[in-house]
Amino acid sequence: MDKDQRILLGHGGGGKMTGALIREVILPRLDRGKLRALPDSVVLSGLGEKIAYTTDSFTVSPIFFPGGDIGSLSVHGTCNDLACSGARPVFLSLGLILEEGLPVDDLRRVLESMAGAAQEAGVEIVTGDTKVVPKGSADLIFINTSGIGRVETQTELGPERITEGDEVLVTGPVGNHGMAVMLSRADFSFDFDLLSDSASVWPVVERLLELGPELKFLRDPTRGGLAATLNEIAASSGKGLVVEESAIPMDPSVVAASEILGIDPLQAANEGKMVAVVGKGHGKQALELLSGCLLATGASIIGEFRPSGPSGVVMKTRIGGARVLAEPSGELLPRIC
Repeated sequence: MDKDQRILLGHGGGGKMTGALIREVILPRLDRGKLRALPDSVVLSGLGEKIAYTTDSFTVSPIFFPGGDIGSLSVHGTCNDLACSGARPVFLSLGLILEEGLPVDDLRRVLESMAGAAQEAGVEIVTGDTKVVPKGSADLIFINTSGIGRVETQTELGPERITEGDEVLVTGPVGNHGMAVMLSRADFSFDFDLLSDSASVWPVVERLLELGPELKFLRDPTRGGLAATLNEIAASSGKGLVVEESAIPMDPSVVAASEILGIDPLQAANEGKMVAVVGKGHGKQALELLSGCLLATGASIIGEFRPSGPSGVVMKTRIGGARVLAEPSGELLPRIC
C-alpha cells in the first residue's frame, strides 16, 4: 500500500482490499509464525490441555435486525471462529465501547441477548471491560469478544491438507444474514420472510469431527460471503476449485431480496453456516452425519478441488456455462458484522 494511502471502508469488506491491508501492513509488523496462516482461531500448546483462542469485533448497523442483534451476534461469531479449529467454545471475554447517548434500555436488551446466546452455546462470559466515548465516535455500541475453546480433534485442520478431489460442503442456505441486515436499513412496502442465520454452529462441527482425518478444513463465510471464503480457501491451498451454482443452497427470500437490492447473495455475510472441506468421496458421509441437525438443514456438496495449478474458483452455471467466481474487491455491505 502507498505511504499516503488512507483506510477506507473497503479495507474492512473481507475481499481484495482487506487482503492487501493484512499482507502489506499488518503481517510484516506483527507476524512471528502463527499469525501468518490467518486462522479464524489459533490452536495453542504448552498451556495444559490443547486450546484454541480467538478475538473479534462487531460493528453491525442497525444493532437490532431480523433474527438477532449485535449482542447475540458477538457471541455466535466468536464461538464459530473457535469451532473452525475444531474447538468446543468454553469462555468468552466482553469489551464494550458505548457511545454517549445510547439508551440504557437498548444496552439492557443487548446484554440480555448476549446472556441468552451464551447460555444456549454453553459458554461463560468471564471477564470484560467498558468504555464510553463522546457522541458521534462509535455509532451507539461496538463490541469486542475474545474466546477460548477446548480442541476436540486430534487432526489439525488447515488448507495445506487439501488435495485433489476433496469435496466442499456448505452447511445450509447462504446470504441470509447480510440480506436481513440490509433490508432492515430500508423501508419496503412489501414483506420479506427473511431472518439472519446468526447462531453458534458448534453442534454442526461436532458432528463433522466424526469424519476424523477426512475433515480437512473449516471456515465460516462471514464478511465477503461464500465467494470470499471459497477464494480464500483456493488461494491458501494453492489449488483450483470448481463449484456448481445449482448446488449452492439459497432461500427464495434471499434470491428475491438480492434482485431488488442488486447485491450478489454469494457475497453476502453468513453468521450461522460453515464451509467444510472433506476428503474425496466423503461428502455423502458428511451429509449423513449432519442429517437431523436443525442448524445444518439444507447442507449441500457444492464442488471439488482440481489438481495443483493456478488457484481460483470456477462456477459452473445453471445454464451449462462457466464463469470465474470473483473475490469481492471492496466493501459491498458496510457495517454488517
